[in-house]
Amino acid sequence: MARQRELGRGEKVVPGLWRLRLPLPFPGIPHCNAWAIAAGSGVVLIDTGMHEPGSLGQLERALDQVNLRLQDVRLIACTHAHPDHWGQAAPIRDVAGCELWMHPNHEHATRSAEDPQAALAGRLEVARQSGVPGEALRRYAELVKDLPSGIARVIEPDRDLLPGIEIETDLGTWTVHETPGHAPSHVCLFQAQRRLMISGDHLLGRISLFFDFGWTADPVGEFLRSLTLVDELDPRLCMSGHGRSFVDAHGHVEANRMLVRHRLDAVLAAVSGEPRTAVEISPRVYGEPLNEYNTGWFLPQTLGYLRHLEVEGLVTSEPDGGVERWRTLA
Repeated sequence: MARQRELGRGEKVVPGLWRLRLPLPFPGIPHCNAWAIAAGSGVVLIDTGMHEPGSLGQLERALDQVNLRLQDVRLIACTHAHPDHWGQAAPIRDVAGCELWMHPNHEHATRSAEDPQAALAGRLEVARQSGVPGEALRRYAELVKDLPSGIARVIEPDRDLLPGIEIETDLGTWTVHETPGHAPSHVCLFQAQRRLMISGDHLLGRISLFFDFGWTADPVGEFLRSLTLVDELDPRLCMSGHGRSFVDAHGHVEANRMLVRHRLDAVLAAVSGEPRTAVEISPRVYGEPLNEYNTGWFLPQTLGYLRHLEVEGLVTSEPDGGVERWRTLA
């Protein structure tokens, strides 16, 4: 039986700030959050939702429930350049006539959207070097070759969202804090007087890890450093990219650190006996065999953990017939 899709919903979080819950087409991730913050005669929109047929109407539905319209948007600011967070930036900017602000390290999204075939070929090559068999690669390529990007149109930001940039709203000034790891372009926005944080996908209500592997030297290390940065800001309320808002930011930081440590320990244990490929390591970390549906999620994460352990001087890789095998360093 097909899962019934969610509808766009809007709700007040605090006076002058609204959560816009927008549907997604993914079974395990049914929605994402955008945030509208009162700013003079309109609002600042933080994140946009993913572009697909009918998605702009879902955003308009959510806005209407809190007595807002697309034309009220005075600025779009995106926490990071994943499709569910900036995919609708272009049509919103077209309607509202506003600017888009986003971190400049967005090539991980824009380059893939501009040349999806090259991006797919790159992912397949990484998978092949990681030990995925040729037949499985062909099945995966067939499964994903026609999937939409989730991005209406690639547009460059009008301003780089970097530390030092401030976003003025009726709730006060929001400052920008770089938090790479989940994505190279990730930032969190913080309102210091009220201790409010829009945490994007860096810190979620549930503990769920994802690292955009292949674009930076050590995304896991970046994520751990970003956790420290957020912990030091000490937010009272975190509003994340998925799920409900939460108040125990420090507890969530610690839970993320513990899960990363658990996964790193599992990877080390998997390579302590004999050299193994990432494909052989991944089921030992996640407790289930790889298939064409979960490989795109589990394999990049496993590679991210291996890369972090390599940076720490604990493991190394060796070529074996065109496939990477990983082992511990004595």
